[in-house]
Amino acid sequence: MKRLLLETNVSKIYVLLTTLIVFLLLASYFSYALFTVNKEKNNAISIVTGNLSYQLKIDEKTYNDVNQIPVISLSNQNSSVDITITLTNPNSIDARFNFYHFDEFPSNVTVGYIVGNNEGSVDTPPPATGVNLAPGESKTYIIRIINNGATELDLSLGVNVGLDYNDLSLPSNGYLFEELVTATDLASVLLADSSNNITTSDKDQRFITGEAPNNYIWYSGKLWHAVSINSDNTVKAVTATDITEIPYGTNTNTSFVGSHAEEWLNDITTDGFLGNLRDKEKFIKMDSSWNASAVTDTSATLPETTLVTHAVGLLNIYEYNMTKDDVGNTFLTPLSGESFATLNTNGGNSLWGFNSLSELVSYSQINSISLWPAVNFYGDLEIVGGSGTESDPYRLAGDNDTALSGTLLNTRYSGEYINFGLGENNLYRIVSIASDGRIKIASADVLRDANTGELLESVFGDDNTYTSSSTIAQFLNGDYIDPAGGYLSAESISMIANGTWDISTVVTDGGSYLDAISLRQARTPKVGLLRLGEQFSGDLSEVYWLLTKYQQREYMRVAGAATNGLTTDTYRDIVGQIRGIPIVRPALYLLADVTITSGDGTKENPFSLTLS
Repeated sequence: MKRLLLETNVSKIYVLLTTLIVFLLLASYFSYALFTVNKEKNNAISIVTGNLSYQLKIDEKTYNDVNQIPVISLSNQNSSVDITITLTNPNSIDARFNFYHFDEFPSNVTVGYIVGNNEGSVDTPPPATGVNLAPGESKTYIIRIINNGATELDLSLGVNVGLDYNDLSLPSNGYLFEELVTATDLASVLLADSSNNITTSDKDQRFITGEAPNNYIWYSGKLWHAVSINSDNTVKAVTATDITEIPYGTNTNTSFVGSHAEEWLNDITTDGFLGNLRDKEKFIKMDSSWNASAVTDTSATLPETTLVTHAVGLLNIYEYNMTKDDVGNTFLTPLSGESFATLNTNGGNSLWGFNSLSELVSYSQINSISLWPAVNFYGDLEIVGGSGTESDPYRLAGDNDTALSGTLLNTRYSGEYINFGLGENNLYRIVSIASDGRIKIASADVLRDANTGELLESVFGDDNTYTSSSTIAQFLNGDYIDPAGGYLSAESISMIANGTWDISTVVTDGGSYLDAISLRQARTPKVGLLRLGEQFSGDLSEVYWLLTKYQQREYMRVAGAATNGLTTDTYRDIVGQIRGIPIVRPALYLLADVTITSGDGTKENPFSLTLS
């Protein structure tokens, strides 16, 4: 009996063991199958869950039902979107997850993980095998989608989930995301920013439109607006303010070609614009083509009868209009009373330009008009800082100097800002560097009364000549440079060198800016005024005195927006009667050994100075 019972028990144990092994094999198979089931929805973010639950947060909204997850659609014209995805494992066991997208993207669509945003709050993209999440653990990712195509894009995403030791398989039309290498070149960054409202209606230029795009660039001491990305990948840009006001041309001038504007923009001396740009050959295309064709029918397509090759030009009528959005707003609107000169004349002695309402109007070439220089930056210039806003413009490699303490100010560039005055009058700009190393500077804005804060007005003087007896010269070389006056500190005053000012130059209607630089009657007071055609002699909203005479000896020119009935050429102080009292904007020279102690020369971080 014992032997039989033993044999029977052995048989039962064998059967039980065999059954258990089979059960375990089946359980393992079904467990693997269970956690690799795909549950997808067409044209939506699809979650592969099997019987595991999940919690998915997309841009702060949480989903746990695949049917609730929205389709991600991107319109054409370079739309861009960042999707923040937080995936949480709510299960009581470890699980493995992986993201993917359906179907391959066309070549003009860029998609991928963004790494390192939000000061480390974004996790490293998951490896190709997926990421393991413990119960309750979360991972956050950012996926950027850029559509440079001409058609709308509907994006479908998917997520695989399985046990922490499963190999996750993709569906036949599934593709893993890769880390997106964020472009840092100027053209790509501008195109990728959805706030720039890129229009692709022109095959040769993709224009930035609207009132508030992120298209600001800081280069060579000046703030610029990117206007378009050209077919050769250069970036057309225009200064964010007008840089000077001069007569565009003469009565006999019928084109940009041969005009004072053409000459001033491409003058390679410190008296013109091009000569004051930093390392220009490295940053801008020196042989750009500019459409300066005469236009009589401004509603027609701009002809190409006059194409000019230059490093610096102006925008033409078409380019200005293309920056307007659907309701006519543009980032290029001049200040009230100012103008925006274009490349185009009417074939005669009238120039086409835009007023402060962005309306196209004609101007006489012989009167002063605001010039907003335009260049074509190389599109592959590397952006090394900034976000493209006015207060945080893009900074370009090679023009983003740091650690400038101990550097001589006369090694810097026209347009850079310095702290020099007191109170509201503390901000100045470099105008030019003299051949002997002195630095010419001017107040970045018109002066305000040191006691009241009101705009400081002054008549020029009864004899309308900048001599020691003229009213404005007495103030600038008296109270203004007296420490008790409240405009400059004693340390700043010690940095001032004697100036070189011509008190007799005359520029008539249609005259050249070069007429204002012949030193026929030089004087050397410490403080003077800007002359016609200098850098930044016209970029303010107030009317202020210039040093250059107008037509006759008794007339003085003014610059700035034409407010309160004043214009840039026709109203001035006349012997025996005051026709207007413009504002004061001092200009002066600093000694060659003035040294930088801090700052980077931008408006937000101007140079601080000391005297070596």
